[in-house]
Amino acid sequence: MVHAKWLMVIGLSFIIYHLSFSHAVAQTDRQLIREGNKLFRAGQYADAETRYRKAVEANKDNPQAIYNLGNALMAQKKDSAAVEEFQKAAKLEKNPQRKYQAFHNIGVICQTKQMFQDAITAYKEALRLNPHDDQTRYNLELCKRQLKNQPQGGGGGNDDKKQDEQQQQQQQDQQKKDEQKKEEQEQQKPQMSKDNAEQLLNAALQQERQTQKRMQEQQQQQGRRRLKKNW
Repeated sequence: MVHAKWLMVIGLSFIIYHLSFSHAVAQTDRQLIREGNKLFRAGQYADAETRYRKAVEANKDNPQAIYNLGNALMAQKKDSAAVEEFQKAAKLEKNPQRKYQAFHNIGVICQTKQMFQDAITAYKEALRLNPHDDQTRYNLELCKRQLKNQPQGGGGGNDDKKQDEQQQQQQQDQQKKDEQKKEEQEQQKPQMSKDNAEQLLNAALQQERQTQKRMQEQQQQQGRRRLKKNW
C-alpha cells in the first residue's frame, strides 16, 4: 500500500509538472510581448526588438508579436525590415482593427520614403478595414497630391544630368555660330590694296619728318631768345 501510494504521488506530481510546463510554454510569447512593451515604452527599442523576436520564435503565428516587432524596427528607422513584419502581421491578423494598423504603418513608411503610390495602396487598405480613421484619410489625400506633384519618370538625378549636358551642347553650338559669324564679317570688310598701304605709310613717314623738323627749328629759336635775354 505504501509503495502504491508513493507511485500515485509521483504520478500526480509528474502530471502537475507537465501541465505547468505546457502552460509556461504557452505563455512564453505573451510574457515576452509584455516585457517588450515595457522596454518599448521606455524607449529601449533595440532591447524591445530582442524580446519581440523571441516571442515570434516561441509562436510564429502570433500577429501581435510580429506587429510589435515591426514597431520596434520602425522606431529604429529599420524601415524595410519593419514593412516586412507589418505585412506578415496583416496576413495573420484576424481582428480588422489591429489589421488596419499594420497597413497604416506601411503607408507611413512608404510616404516618408516618397513611395507615394505604395503608400496610397496601403492607406486605402487601412481605410477599407477602418473607414472612420481620419488620420489615414488625411495621409491618403496628402499622398495623392504629393504623387501628382512628383516629377514623372523618376531618376531625377539622371534627368538633371541630361539637362546639363544639353545646355552645355547648346552653349558650344552657339559659340561656334558666333565665331563663324565673326569670321564672315571680317571677310566682308573692304581690303586695302598693297599700293594704298604703301602710300599711307610713306605719307605718315613724311608727316613725321616734317613734325620733327618744325620741332628742331622751334628749339633753335627758343635757344636764341634765351641767349638774348640772358645777355
